[in-house]
Amino acid sequence: MAAAAGAINSGLRSFLLNTTQRPFTPSFLRKLSLPTYPFLPKNSPSNRPFCSISPLTTEPDSFRNPNSKTRPNVLHILEERGLLESVTSDSLRSVCSDPNLGPLKVYCGFDPTAESLHLGNLLGIIVLSWFLRSGHNAVALIGGATGRVGDPSGKSLERPELDLVILEKNISGIAGIVEKILGCTQDVCENASKVQILNNYDWWKDVRFLDFLRNVGRYARVGTMMSKESVKKRLENAEQGMSYAEFTYQLLQGYDFVHLYENEGVNVQIGGSDQWGNITAGTDLIRRLIGKSSKNGAVVGNVPVVFGLTFPLLLKSDGTKFGKSEDGAIWLSPSLLSPYKFYQYFFSVSDDDVVRFLKILTFLSIEEIVELEKDMGKPGYVPNTAQHRLAEEVTRFVHGQEGLEEALKATDALKPGNSSTKLDWKTIEGIAADVPSCSMNYDQVLNIPILDLYVSSGLLESKSAARRMLKQGGLYLNNAKVDSESKKIEADDIVDDKVILLSAGKKNKMVVRIS
Repeated sequence: MAAAAGAINSGLRSFLLNTTQRPFTPSFLRKLSLPTYPFLPKNSPSNRPFCSISPLTTEPDSFRNPNSKTRPNVLHILEERGLLESVTSDSLRSVCSDPNLGPLKVYCGFDPTAESLHLGNLLGIIVLSWFLRSGHNAVALIGGATGRVGDPSGKSLERPELDLVILEKNISGIAGIVEKILGCTQDVCENASKVQILNNYDWWKDVRFLDFLRNVGRYARVGTMMSKESVKKRLENAEQGMSYAEFTYQLLQGYDFVHLYENEGVNVQIGGSDQWGNITAGTDLIRRLIGKSSKNGAVVGNVPVVFGLTFPLLLKSDGTKFGKSEDGAIWLSPSLLSPYKFYQYFFSVSDDDVVRFLKILTFLSIEEIVELEKDMGKPGYVPNTAQHRLAEEVTRFVHGQEGLEEALKATDALKPGNSSTKLDWKTIEGIAADVPSCSMNYDQVLNIPILDLYVSSGLLESKSAARRMLKQGGLYLNNAKVDSESKKIEADDIVDDKVILLSAGKKNKMVVRIS
């Protein structure tokens, strides 16, 4: 077996280094320039794609690594952290770290079924980032075309059809999120600028149905398509069944891989474990389509020059997926879920889950995570120390340092008596959705006795209750302890002329919005 594997790897290396890859371009599909986004703000460069482009060419020299030094083996990293489910060929293990070969180009697809990605999508971005951090290149593919059909994987019902205006809004929102998160700095990612964001509608919009059936559909085996898990589960439900549109989704996604391989030099597709059928549909199409071409030797023996990789789905404690249709979805967009709420979600993760989340959702070294786990079992361990580190790392990755600081400031705002953090309007608004709030006119608030404000805002039921709380040292105005009942609200007490934060004890709070 070892000798056979060595021969396969040797043959693959020889192909990659010495064979010119000539693109297979069906007659119905003209090669397009990289996509531009007409829905971007007008101050965006009009003739530039919404991505930072460093394409991997298909000339033989592009596979050579000029630095000739060993890259970290990204598959070993993923496996160690519990982020590797399946690969279509074990040859990927040697190819991804061979010092004589250039970087791989890896893509992950995202369907624009909402204007933001959610926590369930984050693993795909993290795996892409691990490839980037290991010296490879990344492509995020947004399904502007396939999103009109809807991926049936993991769904018991057909997805609702999206309005085209909403679809374009969703594409723009997702592109912005991916660009922000994957735009890592050079000191973290060797290939920080080598990330492309593409929209598959840019090539699908010119495809003619009859040409597609003739040139591509003839290579798709119905038996193989029927055997996919996503199809079998839907067909078991005779009442719901599956539409022809959904049935063809795997063929559409499979051809995306063909297009990206031929036009962008992409050679690895990644996705969650529920995407295995769609991914293997792509690798199979490449072997059938390009393998049939006398102009392109895309297969060496039985070893494909393209690979598929899946990672486990991120599941909740009840075993269900994180999604966008359920209440309380963990969105990645700060406009749908504030960095404070995002931070608080991870800060409240149970001890049973925190180590697993540290491994799969952060870039901390395994050694540091092991130490955190050991500390959890030692006497004197401060509760939630590991959760605090998890929340910091994931929030920084998704929302940047600025978002993390916003989350920390909002967290401190919920700690009465913590006057070390200066409160501002944005910080108080960050917690407003989690505590009661009311609106009052400026004239109603200015110069009002502090005890009266506690009553008129509804935080306490009477002045006598407010007075008792004051004597117990439990009244706080913008996190500063109230020491005297003669205190009156001054202009400086109104944060940014917009809000006041009242606290009665550790848990009872009220945000007073000033109009």
